Formats: sequence, C-alpha cells, structure tokens
Amino acid sequence: MIRIILPYHLSNLARIDREIQIEVTGPVTQRSLLDALERTYPALRGTIRDHVTKQRRPFIRFFACGQDLSHLSPDIPLPDEVISGAEPFLVVGAMAGG
Repeated sequence: MIRIILPYHLSNLARIDREIQIEVTGPVTQRSLLDALERTYPALRGTIRDHVTKQRRPFIRFFACGQDLSHLSPDIPLPDEVISGAEPFLVVGAMAGG
C-alpha cells in the first residue's frame, strides 16, 4: 500500500483523513498513483491534475523522500521507500503572493 498525505483542503473536500493508503497495480509512478487516487476518491478528480491534459495543477507540488518530484516525468517509477510504504507521497498545496 502506498501512503499519501494530502493538504487539508483536499482531504476535507473528499471527506477523508489527511493520510490515506492506496493500492496501485503495476509500476508505481506518479501517473499510476494519481490515477488510483482519483478512481478511489472521485471528488479529487480535477483538483490535483487537469481533467483533460492530466497535467499537475500550478499550485500543487509532489514530494517524496525529501525530493521535489513535481517537475519530473509522471512515468518515472517512485522511490522504493514510497512503494514499500516506508515513506509517504506528499501532495502539497503551494502558496504564492507578495
């Protein structure tokens, strides 16, 4: 099981805990993980990625094992620590302003 930690506003929208577990079949990549997340919690469709392009929303970032994965290819396998459940995959709402 993959552990995912969501920002408060997304967990509140889907009415789930901030840390959840998702089962992913096949290679575990950002794409397969987010596909499984949106399939399991339909309320999150379109909030993390665009409905059509599946591109990450501008103010959403992905982290795992202390690394920013936001700009990496969504088809690169996630770190082994995430796949094993030892480390969570973090979905973070970025802030902007001045």
